[in-house]
Amino acid sequence: MATYRIWTVGCQMNKADSLKLAAGLDRLGFLEAGEDQPADLEVLNTCAVRQHAEDRAYGRLANLRREREGGRDFTLVVMGCMVGARTTELERRFPWVDIWAQPQHFDPIIERATTLQGARDIAEGESWAGWAQASERTGQPVGSAPAMLEMVGWEASTFAVPTGPTAFVPVVHGCDKFCTYCIVPLRRGRERSRTVADVLAEVRHLADHGVREVTLLGQTVEAYGHDLGTGEDLATLFEGIEAIDGIARTRFLTSYPKDMTDRIIDAVADLPKVCEHFNIPVQSGDDSMLARMRRGYTLAEYEERVGRIRQRMPDAALATDVIVGCPGETDEEFQHTVDLLRRIQFDVIHVAAYSPRPGTFAHRNMPDDVPREVKAERLQIIEAIHAESSARINRRLLGRTVEVLVERQNAEGRSTGRTRTGQLVHFDATGLVGQLAQVDVHEVTPWSLSGSLAGSRLLAVL
Repeated sequence: MATYRIWTVGCQMNKADSLKLAAGLDRLGFLEAGEDQPADLEVLNTCAVRQHAEDRAYGRLANLRREREGGRDFTLVVMGCMVGARTTELERRFPWVDIWAQPQHFDPIIERATTLQGARDIAEGESWAGWAQASERTGQPVGSAPAMLEMVGWEASTFAVPTGPTAFVPVVHGCDKFCTYCIVPLRRGRERSRTVADVLAEVRHLADHGVREVTLLGQTVEAYGHDLGTGEDLATLFEGIEAIDGIARTRFLTSYPKDMTDRIIDAVADLPKVCEHFNIPVQSGDDSMLARMRRGYTLAEYEERVGRIRQRMPDAALATDVIVGCPGETDEEFQHTVDLLRRIQFDVIHVAAYSPRPGTFAHRNMPDDVPREVKAERLQIIEAIHAESSARINRRLLGRTVEVLVERQNAEGRSTGRTRTGQLVHFDATGLVGQLAQVDVHEVTPWSLSGSLAGSRLLAVL
């Protein structure tokens, strides 16, 4: 049997893409290689949002080049956001890569995989009648890659096989916002929503395989449905998932203020399975900087949406993203960001220093003029604010009992899961993975909670 290894960096969308590709390779008869075993098919699923992620991919490529030069025979694929529509420069820099695949473009990888031994084993076991039928349906010769894909039932909508009680479900691909600093629209393309029926079919598939919590994904997830022309939106998906047995919780990310309608906010507040947990990137607390970023909203509009959420759900968790050191950011503009973060008091603040992304508007037109040491100082200031606000919010849970979906258990018998509002919780218990547990909170830090099982009480698995 041929083997594969998929190395993944980046966002949850990348992780979902890797699981979907793995499901397709499994259908072809491949086996996932062990950690220290060589693989016949090496896949790098890359990210280009930050320089650090690209540097990790470059290091992995260099290691694989040395292995190939040392005599190891394998097929090397690079997919994900490092790969644009034009690959000429990448092919020149990395001639030892066999396939370059843009995000969501799985077919070239699967077609190449049909030539490897795992696929041939399946082909040899199929009857001539089966091959003839596949050949007729595809219009391609017996033994060809399209006929092989028909034989094993591969298609772009192949559902991933979950690896635990939680799973990510992409619902809208691409992005139409074109912020000046962001490479995502140039790599993942314009917004393309899946149909409601397709999304709900995947959620049912996941529920049948033991998943208890799904996170609906989109670069701007509330944009879901805008391109369908049916009037269906993210709230429609929430409503559909309510009726799916086995699913206990629904999450969603990442949010965008201008797309977050009252209907969506009300659905989060009213539907029992939807978690009161919002990740709404603000990126900057200054209107001038937001305009230079082309974020498409003002601070007043952002804070109005936050106010609406807290009016309907006073205890809702709010997370945000911030970029420091964007081109031209002044001390005053940065201070406005500090003021906003202290005013709103987010549960989680994801912060990154600006790094130029080739191909973006900022890279072409806006000099990277904030010194590295200034970026580092501002990064530390935001991280300190994050620690302060997270600690204050988590202290409110000290001594209380919280509902935890148990995600994993370690060898020492300690379980870990999350509350509805996203706090990480550790407690001593075994045999509860995939269940909802009541946990008494005894210790808190800015980053997690610790406690013990509340007696023997467990919520029923839905």
